[in-house]
Amino acid sequence: MSRLTGKVAVVTGGASGMGRATVMRFLADGAKVVVADLNEANGRETLSVARAQGHGDDIAFVRCDVANEAEVAAMVAEAVRRFGRLDIAYLNAGVGGAFGPIAETSVEDWDYTFAVLVRSVFLGMKHTSSAMRKLGGHREKGGGVILVTASIAGMVGGGGSHAYSAAKAAVISLIENVAAELGPHRIRVVGIAPGVISTPLLHRGKPERYEAQFKRQPWPDRGEPEAIADVASFLVSDEARFITGETVKVDGGLLAQGVALFGSGRDSTFLKSAGVNRGTTGEAMVVRHLEPQSEKKG
Repeated sequence: MSRLTGKVAVVTGGASGMGRATVMRFLADGAKVVVADLNEANGRETLSVARAQGHGDDIAFVRCDVANEAEVAAMVAEAVRRFGRLDIAYLNAGVGGAFGPIAETSVEDWDYTFAVLVRSVFLGMKHTSSAMRKLGGHREKGGGVILVTASIAGMVGGGGSHAYSAAKAAVISLIENVAAELGPHRIRVVGIAPGVISTPLLHRGKPERYEAQFKRQPWPDRGEPEAIADVASFLVSDEARFITGETVKVDGGLLAQGVALFGSGRDSTFLKSAGVNRGTTGEAMVVRHLEPQSEKKG
């Protein structure tokens, strides 16, 4: 019997990158999966890939804005309606968010970043934990597992823009605090903190642009989405039944040696332009290229 046989999972941001790789791994491990994503075209493609592998009856797609409470509640309700229960929630949806100097960051871009990266996790925890307490297991095996994609950027400076890093730090704190609350209900809350992973969110179709970031990690192999999926499958399984409140680094040793992934000081990539990265949502990225500070003073 596979490690997730009989389990029902929802995966937000499940239509591309780490999310899609994890959806395929959960299916291969015996779970039934509801994929939630804002990008409907990617969602249809994910369904096609899963059906080609013989998982047509075990997967469904719902369009979901993870920052919208009604849509998150509807996602959970669809999982219960279709598959009868909820055991696993992988709150993975994310965007690069606001970037640029702090003085060039708009309130709207800051709020958007925190809505997608932090409010979504709060909403996901709120609604999935409620379903798990009612339907997600029994006393011997527990109520369920909430897994969250954090980031090493939330653990140290130099791993991302100020808005993204602050949002991911908030997520790591949520993981710890909610794990303490939900432990008595046999609901585990755990996180994965990826390093540099080759996904559309990072490279936006041009992976060759990020070779320098991959070369900064000690481990010689490129970070691929499947590396995250492998760890996710373990963390949501009964094999990890005594792990909760923990965020696991999956970064090829990058954080162990210290990071400055996008340059440091005035050479930082995040200080040369400003805007907001909306990831794989299908919505346009906004970039404003900034003049060097020396030219502005002149």
